[in-house]
Amino acid sequence: MNRRLLPLLIAATLLVVAAAGWVTFEASRKSAGGAQGAFGSAFRLTTMNGEPITEAAFRQKPSAIFFGFTHCPEICPTTLFELDGWLKKLGPEADGVNAYFVTVDPERDDAATLKAYVGNVSDRIVGVTGEPDKLAAMLKGYSVYARKVPVEGGDGYTMDHTASIYLLDSKGGFFGTIAYGENPDTAVEKLQRLAKS
Repeated sequence: MNRRLLPLLIAATLLVVAAAGWVTFEASRKSAGGAQGAFGSAFRLTTMNGEPITEAAFRQKPSAIFFGFTHCPEICPTTLFELDGWLKKLGPEADGVNAYFVTVDPERDDAATLKAYVGNVSDRIVGVTGEPDKLAAMLKGYSVYARKVPVEGGDGYTMDHTASIYLLDSKGGFFGTIAYGENPDTAVEKLQRLAKS
C-alpha cells in the first residue's frame, strides 16, 4: 500500500465511524417515543434492474439498507458479503426482510454497474441508484453522511460515507443499525428481531 495513502485511509475510517455514531443518534432522536411514523423521506429512484423504487418499498416489510459505492475498497464489499451471509443464517426467516444497497456515488454507479457489483455477492440484495440530485435528497432525508474526497496525486475520488446498515421495521420506522465490524452473532440476532417487527 502506498504510505502516503495510509493517513488518508485512517482519516476516512475515523470520519465514517464518527458519522455512524451521529447517524444512530439522529435516527434515534427522530424516532424517539416509538411509533411516530416512517423514518426518512419520500424518494423516487431506480433499482439495479431498471425498475422504479420509492419509499413505499421500505414500508412493505422490514428492510436492511446499506449505503455505499462500487469503487469502495473495503467497507462496502465486506458489508455486502456479511449481510448476505447473515441473511443466509436466518434461513426462511430472511424471506421476511428486504435488503438494499443504495449507492452514494450515482455518477459512477448506474444500474448496470450496480447489478454486476451486487450480483457478484448476493442474489437477494437489491442495488438502488438514481439521478444525483434525487439521490442527494434521499440521503439527506435518511440522515446519511456522504462526501466526495479527492484522491491524492490523482484525478479520481473516493467517498466518505455512513458505514452502518440501517434497519427499518415493516412500517418504515427506524429499528436500529448494524455497525461496521459488529459481532456477527449480534448482527444475526438484530436481523431476527427485525424480521418479526
